[in-house]
Formats: sequence, structure tokens, C-alpha cells
Amino acid sequence: MSDQQQPELRWAPLPPKPSRAGRVWLIVGLSVAALVIVGVVLFFLIPRGGTPRPTGSPAPSTSATPTPTSTSTPDPEPSLPVVTSPPTVDPDLAGFRSRVQVWLDDAGQSLDLVSSASGQDALPVVDTMIEDAQRLSESQPPSSIYQQWVDGVSAYSQKLTALRSAVSSGTGVSAAVDAARTASQELRTLVGL
Repeated sequence: MSDQQQPELRWAPLPPKPSRAGRVWLIVGLSVAALVIVGVVLFFLIPRGGTPRPTGSPAPSTSATPTPTSTSTPDPEPSLPVVTSPPTVDPDLAGFRSRVQVWLDDAGQSLDLVSSASGQDALPVVDTMIEDAQRLSESQPPSSIYQQWVDGVSAYSQKLTALRSAVSSGTGVSAAVDAARTASQELRTLVGL
């Protein structure tokens, strides 16, 4: 026989198999998510409603006079839907006031700067005020003060144009500042500031 000994075999417990439940739930979760995504995409891509189907002839009436039967006419060409802009919402006075208050507050401070500045130094301030007046004219006022607002902003813009001319020429600046301040104050009063 051989001199080599055979290794002794012993039975040992096998290590437990790793749990695969996490992988299974991951696969199930991803499958459900994919189905939900496909469902959402189809929901938005499949047209609903479509074009109206032609209706048949009206139900026969029980009148004594015979009515002529209508002949079959080809379906009319489908027309594109008319796109209309949404109706403008009439803003409330409080919301409008808060939207224009910054420009009206700046007007008083800017007019103080113009009256204390000398010559050409005041021109950039007046130009900024003219831009603010443009923003005021683009703001949608409530219908309750619409016409007064349009007239007031127009008068204010004219006073600012006259102020710019006065600052450029160097004459009548004080009177032009006072006129612009009065027009600005009328707008403030109109919106309740």
C-alpha cells in the first residue's frame, strides 16, 4: 500500500446562501416604475376627444307631413382649433399699487436729486425717470381707474420731457421739477399712496 495517508474528510456546515430578496424587490420596483412611465407617456400622447363624429339624421318625428331624407355628404375637413389668448384679468387696486409703488417712490427721490444737481449731472436721473414712466404706462391698471391712470401717466411723461428740456437748456428747471412733482403726486393719490 501506499505510504501516503488520505486526508480525513469531515462534514462541516455549508455557509448560508446570500439573501437575494433585495435584488428581487429591486427588479420588481424597476418594472413597476417602467410600466408607470409608459402609462404616463401614453396618457399624454393618445388623443382624447378627437374630431366630432357626424351625427345621423334626426329621429323621425310624428308629424303628418313627410320630410325629405337627407343625402349622405362627405365629412367636412377637420379644422384646426382656434387659439385665443386668455382673458385679461382685472388686477385689484392693492396689487396694482404694490406693483407701481417702487417707481412712484423713486420719482420723488429722483426729483429731489434733479433739483439739487447742476446742469448735465441731472440728465441721467431724468432719463431714468422717463424709463420708469414708460414702465408705469405699460402696467395694467384696474378698470376702475383705467382712464385716470392713462391720462395721469401721459401728463407725467409730458412733464418729464419738459423737465429734460429744461435741464438741457439750464433754464426753468425749478418750475419743471415742481410740475413733474405735482403730476407724480396725482398718480400716487390715484392709487392710494
